[in-house]
Amino acid sequence: MTMNVPKDILEEYAELIEQIEHHAKMYYVLDRPEVSDAEYDRLFDRLLELEKQYPELETPASPSQRVGAGPLPEFSTVLHRIRMLSLQKVTTREEFADFDRRVREGLGTDDDIEYVIEPKLDGLAVELVYEAGVLMVGSTRGDGSRGESITPNLKTIRSIPLRLSEDTSMLYPLLEVRGEVIMRKSDFQKLNQRMEESGAQPFANPRNAAAGSLRQLNSYITAQRALVFYAYNVAATNLPELDDHYTTVQFLKSEGFLINEHVKLVRGIDEVEKEFARLEQARPDLDYEIDGMVVKVNSFREQERLGEIARAPRWAVAWKFPAEEVETIVEDIIFSVGRTGVVTPVAKLQPVRVAGVTVSNASLHNEDEIRELDIRVGDHVIIRRAGDVIPQVVSVIKEKRTGGEHTITMPQTCPSCGSQTVRPEGEAAWRCINVACPAQIVERIYHFASKDAMDIDGLGGRIAGQLFENNLVHDPADLYTITKEQLLPLDLMGDKRAGNLIDAIAESKKRQLPNILVALGIFGIGENAAQLISTRFETIDAIMAASVDDLITIDGIGPTMAQSVVDFFAKDQNRTMIDKMKKAGVAFPPYRVERKSSVFDDKTFVITGTLSKPRDHFKKLIENAGGKTAGSVSAKTDYVLAGEKAGSKLDKAKKLGIEIIDEDQFLKLLE
Repeated sequence: MTMNVPKDILEEYAELIEQIEHHAKMYYVLDRPEVSDAEYDRLFDRLLELEKQYPELETPASPSQRVGAGPLPEFSTVLHRIRMLSLQKVTTREEFADFDRRVREGLGTDDDIEYVIEPKLDGLAVELVYEAGVLMVGSTRGDGSRGESITPNLKTIRSIPLRLSEDTSMLYPLLEVRGEVIMRKSDFQKLNQRMEESGAQPFANPRNAAAGSLRQLNSYITAQRALVFYAYNVAATNLPELDDHYTTVQFLKSEGFLINEHVKLVRGIDEVEKEFARLEQARPDLDYEIDGMVVKVNSFREQERLGEIARAPRWAVAWKFPAEEVETIVEDIIFSVGRTGVVTPVAKLQPVRVAGVTVSNASLHNEDEIRELDIRVGDHVIIRRAGDVIPQVVSVIKEKRTGGEHTITMPQTCPSCGSQTVRPEGEAAWRCINVACPAQIVERIYHFASKDAMDIDGLGGRIAGQLFENNLVHDPADLYTITKEQLLPLDLMGDKRAGNLIDAIAESKKRQLPNILVALGIFGIGENAAQLISTRFETIDAIMAASVDDLITIDGIGPTMAQSVVDFFAKDQNRTMIDKMKKAGVAFPPYRVERKSSVFDDKTFVITGTLSKPRDHFKKLIENAGGKTAGSVSAKTDYVLAGEKAGSKLDKAKKLGIEIIDEDQFLKLLE
């Protein structure tokens, strides 16, 4: 209510908002500032002063919401009204031509298709929900159906309008805008410099920095980060006056949203290919990371006719750039020891930028790879980041050898503890078999704290090493006995960081049984196997008592994995560690998956062909719904889930008269 606010104050307040929004748009969206920073700050300070004097003035659309709000205990879940789809990917002209052919066949035309092309930004997809023109909810993409509410954090981003124009508010009472939050390269460098100066761990790349900044529970921190939002779509395709994607993008631009400068309307495959080549050439000079180009059918009517398959539209595709390759020099080859004792050769490289990241190390995996590459210290090599993530050595430029290079041999003793290393028959890896090896202990502690395991935020490899070196932690269970006072003397460990780590360790006591199994580091037992074992046995005590015969009754757990579990719990030191965890308060809650009966119960599925996601994804969906999967088609098969390019299994299913379903039919069956 603003009944008690003087009329002149109301008028001044409305004028301030109008001026601030105008100048913010000119600066952050159009890059044409009209006033100095000092003048903008003066207007903003006056706004805050009035809201402090008259609290009833403040609304969700006030520019003051950009400075951040108080800390949240956790993020709530938001259900997307219309699913946020992922994109199918292509990597060659031939694959894109195949996509174009499918589009034309789906529309029943031989004419060139009108497409909109735009850079594939390497950031975090979000949705903004405007009700009556006011930004009410902002959320992450999540799994496509539901995401996390990060509204206070998104409101701090200056290129996101807090309210829309009056005409738009009337025309579209509900408008869901989608786009990407990124951090520019230049701002990323400044942020990392500040973090290093303060002793904090720098971010690996701009995308991680953007995601980490958006997922702060305290939006005051987000407000200090230079984040940018590029709008690229609206959720619905049946809005008045918006008949196609390109018109929609221009509408968003007119409403004050930042639209990427490389968005273009083109026609036909040849024009798309030209734009792809142009964008690939421009990529190194852009102040933001991109990893390809998104191509969308422009017409909304045509989009609706084409529809979607599983969680990806048939009317859009991401054309990914080839992995960037650069030349550098191998300065040394060192050997690291993992938590299972595997000794891994690592090439120390002359630092070089690859796909936006400075790379100085590349794993060589094992002795066989060293021999296959014939790699030597001093070699000139070609490296790339596989999937723009993992650095790998592609080849050696042997023509540049001078004779000064020297070959590498695997160490016969462990580089960490000096124990003898062995290469078991049938394996490619050399191992240190000393379970008390310091490097293995540190890696086990680090793995225990990782996200898919106990998810102890703030416990990275460096901290794990310091905890061991200072005799604070000798096995993961010791984490639950350390105190804040013991942490404070460690390097770069201030009072706040130490307190946060103690809180994160305490919080990890509540983790579910599958997370605990992953955390224990049982050889061969990853996230999927841990889920299967937990679902079958339900408690840690039952798992510890299980035999190999018990374990192999689980579909998906073979003899090798079963023996690994039995061997792990047969060791006294591992049982002692479990007891220490229990005494320290780790809950080990029973894991019971309540599932209603479904049409999947006791049905056997065979999965074949290329699907929108890895087969393990569909296998897990089937098993969670009560079904089973098999590797071959037989008379006992109930359904064949067939993707593109399905082969002999599909032919056999047709001969046997087995029901064949595609992804769309599968998902409807699942629902």
